[in-house]
Amino acid sequence: MAMLGNLLIICIVCADRHLHTPMYFFLANLSVLDICSLTTIMPKLLTILLSNNGNISFSGCILQLQCYMMFLGIEFTLLTSMAYDRYLAICNPLRYTIIMNKRVCALLAAASWITGSIEVLPHTIVIAQFSFCDSNVINHFFCETEALVKLSCTDTSFILIMTFAEGTFTTFTPFLLTLTSYVFIISTILKIRSKEGKSKAFSTCSSHLIVIFLLYGTLIGVYVHPETRDSIKSNKLPTAIYIVTLPLLNPLIYSLRSKELKEALKKSFSRKSTFMRL
Repeated sequence: MAMLGNLLIICIVCADRHLHTPMYFFLANLSVLDICSLTTIMPKLLTILLSNNGNISFSGCILQLQCYMMFLGIEFTLLTSMAYDRYLAICNPLRYTIIMNKRVCALLAAASWITGSIEVLPHTIVIAQFSFCDSNVINHFFCETEALVKLSCTDTSFILIMTFAEGTFTTFTPFLLTLTSYVFIISTILKIRSKEGKSKAFSTCSSHLIVIFLLYGTLIGVYVHPETRDSIKSNKLPTAIYIVTLPLLNPLIYSLRSKELKEALKKSFSRKSTFMRL
């Protein structure tokens, strides 16, 4: 369902000329990212569940870790770009089309993908050099950083410092930029006198705001907790929510909250039914 929902968003945005705007361009990028995130972990997990064989090669494990961390970093930066787009649309509407032209949109999207891909490489390279001599059983449903570090008999103090620094850069910085954008957005909306104007302005960013709350909320549940013996066990549910549920909810949230997207969906289905009758 998550794969079909995101594929439908991509197809609708590409096919309908009315949706060739910065907001839906970034939404299509988010759908591509959700598909990539799903294919990183779910195929292997489904194979394990169906075959009852939980083996994974060391290189496959490191690749899975790299892709998971990479797509997570891309999502942070991509959502920050979407927040900047909403900031310009609401706080500077007269210059919005001039500033957010096709070139700027392409540069922001490319920067999100490139930055997210590069910034996690040192983290993965260091973990790949670890020695695993005590056990080879990963206490998780995929190759997660904390679960791998607990298996290592190498000194992990450096990777813990690196993970903290990397997490601060990849998570806190985008969050701070997104929060700053929404402080200006909310202050601008509150200055609008008419209720209709406030409602229309808020509706343009409400979907993105819901997605941000879901993303950061689940990640706080995963990584911000007191260290206990069963901390990895308690992380599994919020991690599963992020990996499986969010890619399913994102297209639903945007399709239900966006009038343009709902109209485009209705048009596409009506064309399909007309074609079937012919």
